[in-house]
Amino acid sequence: MQPYRQALKAEALATTRFETPPGRKLQIDFGERLVEIGEAKIKAFVFVATLGHSRRLHVRAFRGEKQEHWFAGLESAFTTFGGVPEEVLMDNPRALVVRHDAVSRSVQFNDKLIAFAKHWGFQPRACAPYRARTKGKTESGVGYVKKNAIAGRCFASWEAFEAHLAKWEREVANVRTHGTTGEAPIARFERDEAHRLKPLGGRASFGMLRELTRIVGNDCAVEIDTNSYSVPWRLIGERVAVTVAAGEVRIRHGVREVAVHRQSEGRRLRIVDPAHLDGVAGRGGAVRRAEIAGPSVPTSAAPDSLLRPLADYEAAIGGSF
Repeated sequence: MQPYRQALKAEALATTRFETPPGRKLQIDFGERLVEIGEAKIKAFVFVATLGHSRRLHVRAFRGEKQEHWFAGLESAFTTFGGVPEEVLMDNPRALVVRHDAVSRSVQFNDKLIAFAKHWGFQPRACAPYRARTKGKTESGVGYVKKNAIAGRCFASWEAFEAHLAKWEREVANVRTHGTTGEAPIARFERDEAHRLKPLGGRASFGMLRELTRIVGNDCAVEIDTNSYSVPWRLIGERVAVTVAAGEVRIRHGVREVAVHRQSEGRRLRIVDPAHLDGVAGRGGAVRRAEIAGPSVPTSAAPDSLLRPLADYEAAIGGSF
């Protein structure tokens, strides 16, 4: 059985190496490490971003691995590199990926990540489940940071730890001769990759997101900061989730996104998508039922003879109330 076991092992480990074009991809990951800070062992979460072509590294230390830390690490990398790549490749962290089917490879990213990616102009990508080595450049980068930058060192404070990582990144990691490329990452970056990244364009930080809950009103809208934003009329009375971020208002009913609007900078305004009101009385007649009853049911408005004044009903019951 030994030859068969060896074949299975080789099949599981086999990986095709390929070179990433300049500016195409950034790989990101977190690693955990106990760090001696002020004579106490503290768990540090180290964010590592690696450009696929040049292998230039960016490192940040955080006290957690929440979504806000992923975003802060990415924004720090974009600022340091002076631009944004076309794609960002990650594992499947719960803070960023809602679901990733291993068979169909369909991925559902977190709504906040989608808004963040749109704000900065990159395409998020997720590794195949249980195959994190598809982003091996960062996997090896995390190990390199742990062993070379942190192991065997102690720091007087958290600020001193952060300053050490910044200096190590600048004076060691990005000027060494890389084992695969045979060049210093910073030299390869400046020659081939810096001009291939998308310019930052003066974009501000993504900032804090707001998540709200609203009930859809009879006017087919939800109110946010005194402004009303339209929602499909069939959701009147339903509870919806609202995410306000990066200048957009995204509205979800359950897991389905039902409306997206640009966030208004004014006050007491009504922002309407006409498609949300199709079939509502006052817009071409009474509510149409063709979608429910089937195509054989006529969709024309009621004839004028059926639209009687209230006085006729008062007369029929013998007078007003």
